[in-house]
Amino acid sequence: MWQRLRNRLQQRREEAALARRPIPDDLWKRTLVRYPFLQRRDPEAAAALRRLTSLFLDRKEFSAQPGVRLTDHVAVAVAAQACLPILNIGLAAYDGFVGIVLHPDQVVARRSTVDEDGVVHEYDELLSGEAMEGGPVMLSWQDVRAAGRSAAEAYNVVIHEFAHVLDMADGVADGVPLLPAELPAAEWQAVLQAEYEDFCRRVEADEDTALDPYGAQSPDEFFAVASEAFFVAPAAMKKEHPALYGVFVRFYRQDPAAEAA
Repeated sequence: MWQRLRNRLQQRREEAALARRPIPDDLWKRTLVRYPFLQRRDPEAAAALRRLTSLFLDRKEFSAQPGVRLTDHVAVAVAAQACLPILNIGLAAYDGFVGIVLHPDQVVARRSTVDEDGVVHEYDELLSGEAMEGGPVMLSWQDVRAAGRSAAEAYNVVIHEFAHVLDMADGVADGVPLLPAELPAAEWQAVLQAEYEDFCRRVEADEDTALDPYGAQSPDEFFAVASEAFFVAPAAMKKEHPALYGVFVRFYRQDPAAEAA
């Protein structure tokens, strides 16, 4: 009885949110044209992505730095891409943060690291996006806007940063997100580690790879880079990383290569 009541209240809240943040037909159609990887052949999945995007817009707070005009087009472009990975996981996976900050282009971040001898080294890093535990998520609008074209290169900054959000849900950025009960952590870690080590070997050998070589930085970056490819260049990822693709299908509960076939 109480569960039924909670479900009814949740449904009412979501209906109110959908009424507050409807996405006009023309805007949604233009978004799908700009970002073809968002298109779903299954009408139910297509409707679910649009619905989830509206709920995301209602729950999150967008802000823009000078040089970015925060229009409905901009917000929907970000929200739809952010919702693609959680289409069959649910929006609760993003409950740990609220804010999204858009910059016109990449930003320079000052970094520091300590070597084995205890010496501190400072350097500048050029960022197209960054996800921090608890938020906000920072994105370069230049990179977001170009996502339709950069999909062929297995590059998508929104999916990359929101994969980090999923990864950090347990408080640790290690390439191991909160897994469903039917996907054992030991199996996930075994596949991820083996694929990561082989990927690093190939990057060090200067071989061409379907995934962005940036993924060789660490297991968490490998997970994020592989997540990009999984959604925007699935055929190439599946061909080069079939075992990893298989566990991603079970985690994300989607099969983008089959969807695109």
